[in-house]
Amino acid sequence: MVIDDALFVKIISQQNTLVHALFTTGRNLGAVSSGVAGFFESFQSPAEMATHELEATRQMRALGLNTPEPIEAFEVDGYGVVVFEYLPAFRPLDDLDPTTESWVAESLFAALRTLHDEGLAHGDLRAENVLLLDNALYFIDATSVDSDAQEGIQSYDLACALAALEPLFGARAAVEAAEASYTAEELLSAADFLHFVQLRPDHDFAAAGLRSEIEHRATAE
Repeated sequence: MVIDDALFVKIISQQNTLVHALFTTGRNLGAVSSGVAGFFESFQSPAEMATHELEATRQMRALGLNTPEPIEAFEVDGYGVVVFEYLPAFRPLDDLDPTTESWVAESLFAALRTLHDEGLAHGDLRAENVLLLDNALYFIDATSVDSDAQEGIQSYDLACALAALEPLFGARAAVEAAEASYTAEELLSAADFLHFVQLRPDHDFAAAGLRSEIEHRATAE
């Protein structure tokens, strides 16, 4: 809910936590299908889920990434409550105009690089979790990941970013933008996760085209 156009309040129930656990199980099975151990972590309670979102947002903000200001997380009658600054007039990533906002692609990969260089990851990077406001990108809704599986989750993050951008800019432009922040080897590792990302209903992109573009550019180097 939005309060006085100033605060965004998310209320998390036990049912939300159970649904997240089911999604987490499915995502971990998908990670295994990509040849790595599952790296998503589930939450034991709504309060834990709320606290994680607040702390993950604080970590991203401390690195200089744009996020809504995290204000508080607490528990009320078994519900988790997390409070953020409300961002007015934002747009989700897939509402951008690719002809006038081409800067978004490189900016997204640069922000992701900052996160990864600190050993962190987003874990749920999709168009609705990247917001546009005043010519800047904002991250929301980071999920819980296992820090011991850093390489795998970072490749997954990168694959998700490519999947979010390919429908907007095309495979070539998306990969070119990624190359400003990631090496050919890192892009090839991300390509191994594209089939996994394609299974998610919240990503609709040309996985074969992206993989082909990544492999072509890596071979050309």
